[in-house]
Amino acid sequence: MKNLRYFLYSVLCFVLLTSCEDKIDIDLNEGDARFVIEAQLSDLDRMQRIRISQTVPFTAEQNSKPVSDAIVSVRDGNGRVYDFTYTDNGNYVHRNFLPVANRTYNLTVRIGASVYESQCTMPSYVDVDSVGVVEESIFGDPYYFATFKFNDPKDVANYYKYDVSINGKGMEFASALSDKFDDGLYVTHQIADSENDLTVGDDIVVRRYCVDKAVYKYWNEFQMTNPGTAAPGNPTSNISNKALGYFSVASGKEYTLKVELP
Repeated sequence: MKNLRYFLYSVLCFVLLTSCEDKIDIDLNEGDARFVIEAQLSDLDRMQRIRISQTVPFTAEQNSKPVSDAIVSVRDGNGRVYDFTYTDNGNYVHRNFLPVANRTYNLTVRIGASVYESQCTMPSYVDVDSVGVVEESIFGDPYYFATFKFNDPKDVANYYKYDVSINGKGMEFASALSDKFDDGLYVTHQIADSENDLTVGDDIVVRRYCVDKAVYKYWNEFQMTNPGTAAPGNPTSNISNKALGYFSVASGKEYTLKVELP
């Protein structure tokens, strides 16, 4: 929805610029450096990755500082421990770890004298009845969406996260949704790239995850953050000791689609 978003953003900027001429001084508070733990584990692959970095000042050239000296492990509900090994650029991997639905996992990260912990129970996957691409007309212009139709389980809180890759590019977060208002109903999710409009001929890969409540809260806050804010708030982390980021163990499936004319 990039074009639509740019139109609305331009209108807002015009209104603000024509109604306010006062000089605004922004105080960019750099604050203390904090650790960022990004752990998205799933049953899509036996290779699992956790990235650990450290925040840097706003004026720094790099977005984050990779951490290479952490000790990282995940313990499952049966007491088995999976030790992660450092590779590069803050990435720690385990090459033979396939999580199981309805099992609880505990993350432990040690960096120097500090310990960061989290817990996540992996939800069962909610199967999809049909998948496709639909065209919607918005302000007279065509927009395309990957569409997922399914029966949401009744009386069970369900949370969904979608990542999208367009034409072979890297996976990017697209949307986080819950069944708060459609529990037990037949549901349609329409998913698009948040940065680039889909066009005819595009190849789409969508990874659909069923996540727990804390992970949904993180990504829902992320998608609600105003990108125009100079210092947007950080999404609520489910990791202890004031770490940023998230620990997710999710069930998921990958879908390949193509945008075609009717």
